[in-house]
Parts: sequence; structure tokens; C-alpha cells
Amino acid sequence: MVTDAEVLERIRQGGLIESVDEMSEAYREALRVTLIVSGDTELLSAPAYYYAAQQAPSVNAYISLMAIIQDELGHAHIAYRILEDIGVDVEQLIYERPPSQWKYPYAFDVPLESWAEMVVANAFYDRAGYKLLGDVYHHTSYGPWKRALAKVDKEEIFHVRHGEMWMRRLARDPDGRAELQRAVDWMFPLTVEWFGLPDDLKRHPAQLTFRIKGLSNDQLRQSWLREVVPFCESIGIRVPAHYDPAQDKYVLDYPLPCEFDPEEKRWHFDRPCTWDDVLRRWKQRGPYNEVFVEQVRRGYRQLRAWQAAAQERFEWA
Repeated sequence: MVTDAEVLERIRQGGLIESVDEMSEAYREALRVTLIVSGDTELLSAPAYYYAAQQAPSVNAYISLMAIIQDELGHAHIAYRILEDIGVDVEQLIYERPPSQWKYPYAFDVPLESWAEMVVANAFYDRAGYKLLGDVYHHTSYGPWKRALAKVDKEEIFHVRHGEMWMRRLARDPDGRAELQRAVDWMFPLTVEWFGLPDDLKRHPAQLTFRIKGLSNDQLRQSWLREVVPFCESIGIRVPAHYDPAQDKYVLDYPLPCEFDPEEKRWHFDRPCTWDDVLRRWKQRGPYNEVFVEQVRRGYRQLRAWQAAAQERFEWA
């Protein structure tokens, strides 16, 4: 059995981990947890985006979004395929887990109900995904994932650019800008949450210790803010954050965390809460958790039902 010390020494010398035989149990567990979050996030983005695709303003817009959904499914396949390589039962993971146990950002449980919300999701959510996976791509010590993410990194850039292009286009019209503003009002804080607990409360230090990822939650959150806030300001969209030159960082204009009403899509900035409250909300999942998970599973269940019926007919004959 490989020890943690041996794994850390290999990483310190600049080596990559290439197989289960080169992992300690703690390294494998840190990798497993990270890959499940990645796979679940990519997979559940597909039904969330497809739901919004029905609001596409043209056939071309619909086709572009279908291409993004196809990319997301491919990204999910990469994460789940690597999970299989390290001994995880992926079929059970996808098709048997209770929906509430899926490990994707809470944002995908809140339905995108307009084209404006859809393109803000590309500009905000996909940028968050790009930041997280880009960090893994550039810093991870796990070789197979690093190589696989070369393709993902480029595709996520396309998703972000698609969102930015449409936000600029909508912002040119007063009605479109108002619709964008309504979407940003609830989606901006939800994406700030996306990066997880602040560093002083982080519960999985092994991800950084074993260099599964390279940057901390707060570092990734700040990197996202440094791009999103100036972009929104450039197209006349307000966000509750500003640059503080004294700290050389972007600062939120509301308490993090605070209460969120997913049914009304409304933040209560006057009601600060604790991260334990947020964790409870995440664990309970949001309004479309079961709907979207079932959409992912529907074809699998139909296939299993057809196979069972065919087997029964064969045995009867």
C-alpha cells in the first residue's frame, strides 16, 4: 500500500499520479470526492439547460445551446470514466443514488425560465466551471484527468463567450437590459456561493494537500469576481460587488451568506445566515432536483423495463 508520504514526495518532485497503484487511500478519496462533484455538475447542467432551451429566440440560438449541452455531457463522461478507473460503481452512482445525494451546485436546482437567465448561466455558471476545471487542468497531480481536461478547457471558453455575446446583445435594448438585470439579481449571488465554503471553514483540505486542485475556494471566487464584475459594469448591469483598491480585491456589497428564497428567486440581503444554514439548504436540494435527475435517468429506466419485458417474453416462449 502506498503511503501518503510517498504520494506527497512524488508530487513534490513534480511527478504525476497515473493509476490507483500509485495512490494512497487518502489521495484516492480526495480524488473521488472531487470527481463526483465535477461529473454531477456537468451532467445535471444538461437537463437544466435543456429546460431553458425551449425559450431560445431562434433556431440558430437553439442549435448553439444544444452544442453546449452536448459538450457538458461529454465533460460528465470524462469525470465518470475516470471514477470507474479508480474503482467507483458509476452505474449505481448515476442511476441509483437518491436525487438529494447528488453533489452539484445548488444553482442548477433553480430552473432557468427565460433566455436571459439561460445566457446569464453561460456567462456566470460556465465561467465558474471554467475557473474550477481550469484550476484542475493547470495544477492537478492526477495525470489522466489533466490530459483529459485539455479539450474541456477550450470548450468551456466557448460556453462563456456564448453567454457574454448574448448578454451584450440583450443589454442594447432597454427591455432586454431590464430582463438581464432581473436574472443577474438572483444568479450573481448564487454563483458566488458556487465556490463553496470560505477557506477558514473548508472541510476537504486534502484536495489542496494532494494537489487535486491548486487554488483555494476564496482564490477561485475572487478570480471569478475579477472577470464578472467588470464585464457586467461594461454593459450597464448592476452587481452587488465593487473593487476595493486598498485590498486589491473585489468586495461583496451584501453579507455572505444570507437567506435565499428559491421559489421567488429572491435574496434577502437583510437576513444574514450562517454557513451551516447554507449547508442545510444545499443538502435539502432545490425545487427542480428530482425533476432534473429523473430526466437524466428516464432513458435508462425505459431501457431496463424493455429488457425485462423482452426477457419475460423469451422465457414464456
